[in-house]
Amino acid sequence: MTSLPADPTPAPHPSLELRILPSMADFNASAWDGLLAMQQRPTPFMRHAYLQALEVSGSATAESGWQPCHLSLWQGGALVGACPMYLKSHSYGEYVFDFAWARAYAEHGLDYFPKAVIAVPFTPVPGSRLLVADDSLRAPLLHAATQFCGEQEISSVHLLFGAATDLQAAQDIALMQRENVQFHWHNRDVQAGDAGPYADFDDFLAGLQQDKRKKIRQERRKVQAAGVTFRHACGTQIREADWDFFYQCYERTYLEHGNAPYLTPAFFAAMRTQMPENWLLFIAEREGRPIAASLIAIDAPGTGPRHAYGRYWGAIERVDCLHFEACYYQPIEWCIRQGLQCFEGGAQGEHKMARALMPVRTPSAHWLAHAGFAQAVERYLARESQGMAEYQRALQEHSPLKHPQ
Repeated sequence: MTSLPADPTPAPHPSLELRILPSMADFNASAWDGLLAMQQRPTPFMRHAYLQALEVSGSATAESGWQPCHLSLWQGGALVGACPMYLKSHSYGEYVFDFAWARAYAEHGLDYFPKAVIAVPFTPVPGSRLLVADDSLRAPLLHAATQFCGEQEISSVHLLFGAATDLQAAQDIALMQRENVQFHWHNRDVQAGDAGPYADFDDFLAGLQQDKRKKIRQERRKVQAAGVTFRHACGTQIREADWDFFYQCYERTYLEHGNAPYLTPAFFAAMRTQMPENWLLFIAEREGRPIAASLIAIDAPGTGPRHAYGRYWGAIERVDCLHFEACYYQPIEWCIRQGLQCFEGGAQGEHKMARALMPVRTPSAHWLAHAGFAQAVERYLARESQGMAEYQRALQEHSPLKHPQ
């Protein structure tokens, strides 16, 4: 991979110092997390402990094609800006697909790799990426990334699943923007009339069109009729044996699709000890034996409106509709009981709409060093954007809700 320079790009402002740091270990965890707490959309995946665990566990390293190359801005010895950036030797684990761009570069004898991504590895969860002490530093921090990559002959910079403030900073410095769609479940808005949040799962079902309500009830009955029950554990209540069983399921899912899992056992061991408050585990059991597991990330209490995030699942036995129960219905029911605002179902999957996970825009921003390719991609994105707008309108026309939000 690329060797990082000892004397990096000049700072974007005379009073600021820009440093390129090769590891999350080079940041003070409290300083990083302090910046994160100030942002529009902090998520557990941007916590220092999460990002460092990816590196220490061997999950996101130069050897796996994710070379850490983190940007930081300093003022008077204080950290005032930072973002996780990685130099990539491939396009896997990002969930914003640019394989066609890489092929086009190769067909013209140009190197698309290494490229730079400002993202959380393997984690297509929207949230703040540019961590700054003051909004005025957001665009300069992103500009410093493009300037650094231009000087190092890195083909491109890709800001993935950023918050609205990040995308505005990208627009301010003329980065190209791209849209995709995810599917999220939202609790009933307490501000939308007198009903307030859903009282229970039946109250949620009552808001769906009759055919969708019937389908969900049928799917849940199939799982119950198969003798499957669920238990869940949160935080430190998740036993080490539960984590071990979950990893068995997680690994099996990847191997069944012909791939090795992205995340190592050491990563999940770090989550168990360093971030227990951010994890919720559902385990399906039959005849007293665990047969499937679904791991959900959650915002910690006291962090404002809370979201849950569907992450990983797997099963060691086949049961009709078990996936829907473990990955959607159990988490949604838990969110309703706990009063969470949103359950994010992860990347892709139109089938999620039948379970009342509605389409949500997930923008990204892109900079290409090669002027000719940048112009070609800009034209492509203009056409893609029109198609995406039509696609989103079509999705809304098939809302499962009685009264679309």
